[in-house]
Amino acid sequence: MGPDGVRWVPDAATGVGALVVAGSSGRVDSPRAELLARQGALAESIRWFGGAGQPAGPWDVPLETFIARVDDLARDCDRVVVLGTSFGAEAALHVGALCPAVTAVVGFAPSDVTWAGVRPDGSVTSHWTLGGEPLPFVAYDDGWTPDNDVPAYVGLYAASRERFAADLTRAAIPVEQIGTVVVVAGGDDQVWPSVVMAESIRHRRADAGRETLVVTDADAGHRTILPGEAVVTGGTTMRRGGTEEADRRIGAAAWSHVVGLLSG
Repeated sequence: MGPDGVRWVPDAATGVGALVVAGSSGRVDSPRAELLARQGALAESIRWFGGAGQPAGPWDVPLETFIARVDDLARDCDRVVVLGTSFGAEAALHVGALCPAVTAVVGFAPSDVTWAGVRPDGSVTSHWTLGGEPLPFVAYDDGWTPDNDVPAYVGLYAASRERFAADLTRAAIPVEQIGTVVVVAGGDDQVWPSVVMAESIRHRRADAGRETLVVTDADAGHRTILPGEAVVTGGTTMRRGGTEEADRRIGAAAWSHVVGLLSG
């Protein structure tokens, strides 16, 4: 039995499959998948943790969970695009590097590295496994403390990148192996430094002779709102930055590129 999820079948198929991977909620992002189906994609989204037979949280999640969905979409489609947000962008970029059927990845609030996953008992592992083995990761700076009851974790990630700089290369996602990459990053992201990490992705791919499209907006936060989407509420209590106006603006700027990737 596969993970919980949805599949939206388009009225006029373009031959493109799309896998939508939500962020740290691990939820089924049915609205975004439906939005992509309206553009002709055979679009899926799955629960990637917290379901039957899955890790309880975003730690030790098998990348095979997503690879299996890509393989299934590839049986019905000419090519596959994977779109992920935050932790889901980590997964999307890894899967894009691993699966030849994936021709493009769109990372919203992306990371250039694999981050640590913290189990309920406080032990630290990787967000992802492959072949049963945890991928190398960047740990968190345990000396960091939030300055507010509603924390902005961007400082934690910046401090962790500085403290564990020697691990950044070892934990780097092999983005150079992906055909097309679009990354969307808000300059007011208060969850983590997505612009810094998007630019790292761009620079590493440029060194490998690959172009990367980076869509940014100085006032946007962690959650991009694509045209036609409602504002997402709920989730872990934290500051995410941005405003609805700016988050919609960056979504509109990214949308034409997303639509282009879904065209047959």
